Amino acid sequence: MSEPLVGNLLVAQSGGPTAVINASIAGVIQEAGRHECIEEIYGGANGILGILNEELLDLNDEKAKTIEGLKHTPAAALGTCRYKVDFKKKPEKAAQDMDRLFEVFAAHNIRFFFYAGGNDSQDTAHKIHEQAVARGWAMRVIGVPKTIDNDLPHTDHCPGYGSVIKYNAATVMEIAADVGSMATDDGSCCIIEVMGRAAGWIAAGAVLAKRQPTDAPHIILLPEIPFEEEKFLARVKETTGQLKYCIVVAGEGIKYPNGEEVGVDKTRLDAFGHAVLGGAADRLAEKIQGKLNLKTRTVKLGYAQRAAAHFASETDALEAAACGEAAVRAAVAGQSGFMVKLVRLQSHPYKWTTDLQPLGDIANVEHFLPRDWISEDGFLPNEKFVEYARPLIEGQLRLPMEHGLPKFAVLQKSPVEKKLPPRA
Repeated sequence: MSEPLVGNLLVAQSGGPTAVINASIAGVIQEAGRHECIEEIYGGANGILGILNEELLDLNDEKAKTIEGLKHTPAAALGTCRYKVDFKKKPEKAAQDMDRLFEVFAAHNIRFFFYAGGNDSQDTAHKIHEQAVARGWAMRVIGVPKTIDNDLPHTDHCPGYGSVIKYNAATVMEIAADVGSMATDDGSCCIIEVMGRAAGWIAAGAVLAKRQPTDAPHIILLPEIPFEEEKFLARVKETTGQLKYCIVVAGEGIKYPNGEEVGVDKTRLDAFGHAVLGGAADRLAEKIQGKLNLKTRTVKLGYAQRAAAHFASETDALEAAACGEAAVRAAVAGQSGFMVKLVRLQSHPYKWTTDLQPLGDIANVEHFLPRDWISEDGFLPNEKFVEYARPLIEGQLRLPMEHGLPKFAVLQKSPVEKKLPPRA
């Protein structure tokens, strides 16, 4: 164990939120309060972008009850961003950003830094750790995993994933009951589009809705499996012929064999330069109606799937909080440059623990659904996936209610006094 480091803690969030990311933030804050070497506890407003603008929040001012309430509150309580410190494409700007970040760290004596997020966020944490070493700034940097996409490597799964597939599977069951009850001899199809640009983990999770072979979803389209139109239409026709209806779950990033995404809008780019997705279900509906003359409806679960704290997995929330706590314990013990990961000890009954993985192994590496977890025809995940995913959705959060609706925690967000000139 290295020499005790004394100073202030800064925690921030980045990227798309989840139903349980705030549980990780609560874990960081609550664990930090148990260590005398951590003096002040700050939050970065809107991730790395807020830190660059010296927009820090004094989390010591928050009530203990509010921090505990974060464990059942969706979205990003501290605010989030999709800002990338990009040394490859914008080296001069990235160097300026790093200089500014370390000016902020120095001005506020930040000695412990925690960044909760997915691939790009862990890359940012990795760069900050490397810069701290290079600049001789004594600071412990630990990444906290978060992504509904479940595509971070080296961790068994990611906090946020269990909740999104719990909500999606239940929603598929409900939609299937509705569509099935209205099925006529003419047949009908419903396409449910879920998130997942390159990895099919979210779409695959919908298979947990199946209790019998004839239950929905009847087809799951995964980004890992090239979309072949004729095979797909044949399966839809076969299913509606047998059951009078067909429920399809499609990952938003499904691709043709040539690699082009089915639902891409090339005229629009997101903050990271990716073409915007969100049209896969509409394209599929056009094909079904045009080629099969089958009544087709689409459902896009959109933000609802990642914000559904009212149906979050209790297992997921417990793991998310534990990741935040483990990050602080690791930093206090002298570790830096790691991400907390979840390690599965066994599936029946489900047991897990946390460990650490070097950030350099995580940054910008995507973890895809293994091919041997998918049926031979590519239309459904198999039992290997079901065994993996089923424990992650166990238990349900008990949310406090007010007038029949969930009561979420709201931070008062007291600003920390700025000490630097405005960012150039």
